[in-house]
Amino acid sequence: MKLNTNYCLLTIIILVQACSPSYNRYISNYQLDTPNPAPDYSNPYFWAALPNKHDPADSIPKPLQDQYHFDSTVDVFFLHPTTYTDTKAQPWNASIDDAALNAKTDYSTILFQASTFNEYRLFAPRYRQAHIRSYFTTDTVHALEAFDLAYKDIKKAFQYYLDHENNGHPIIIASHSQGTTHALRLLKEFFDGTPLQKKLVSAYLVGMYIPRDQFKQLTICNSPEQSNCFCGWRTYQVNFIPPFVEKEKTTSWVTNPISWTTDTTAISRNSNSSSILKNFNKEVDNVAGGQIHNGILWTSKPKFPGSFLFRTKNYHIGDINLYYYSIRENIRQRVANYKSNN
Repeated sequence: MKLNTNYCLLTIIILVQACSPSYNRYISNYQLDTPNPAPDYSNPYFWAALPNKHDPADSIPKPLQDQYHFDSTVDVFFLHPTTYTDTKAQPWNASIDDAALNAKTDYSTILFQASTFNEYRLFAPRYRQAHIRSYFTTDTVHALEAFDLAYKDIKKAFQYYLDHENNGHPIIIASHSQGTTHALRLLKEFFDGTPLQKKLVSAYLVGMYIPRDQFKQLTICNSPEQSNCFCGWRTYQVNFIPPFVEKEKTTSWVTNPISWTTDTTAISRNSNSSSILKNFNKEVDNVAGGQIHNGILWTSKPKFPGSFLFRTKNYHIGDINLYYYSIRENIRQRVANYKSNN
């Protein structure tokens, strides 16, 4: 697959808009929602990715195509981040049949993030996502209602998947940003201390705070091969701590996505094989390192062609893509270990 460079750049701009920390400019005087029909997950239209559907998640970066190996015995349930970011007054939740928004989702996060997990059967539901302002508004009542509605869709999609698609397969949960907000609830409700926990290969809960008391039995992954556990990280430049992190009640769980441990030793960018950035079909070597520090992941400024123009210290946009190859290899390790022990 070959993508036009300008189009790839556009998708990155879209992702930046979706995850920018500057959305505190939103105000809370929005109108109440108009009716927004619920998705029917028996219809493939309501999935951004399905194993039997041709979609952007099927795309494989050109340098990885020769080593691609599909395993139909393991499933991935991927929850995408916020793409509903229009700064004009909009309903609190996105419409499930907004064609423009669905295309934005498909050719940004589904292509550049969900594809990381496409060596396995991949499921990514569309859902009535909460508007980006829900994270920043002072109108917490409507914000919580928006998140609840979004989660209601995700829960419904996951239950449909369990009832009609899983067939006893091991499961990987993967998510970013708002997707992780909902994945935390999903894991707590369906996996934590339940029989389904034994089916969990691992969960990749990327881009959000993970409270220390989130789970009763699920634990953080402490080695690259461990299963029935979760990983998570939020990426920022060395010596930068966002103000909201300083206000968090407990130190977030963090896994280093290079070493796949919770050790706080700094890992050099030279140990991070390759990243997938604005050009989907080009690998970029040794872009970012990783060091766990007080609930976040630090890296020196990412190094890639044109990075001298990259000014932000918040690398939320690249939480997955900076470690694209490392994640892909780690999934193989965890799946192999899971299968050998089950």
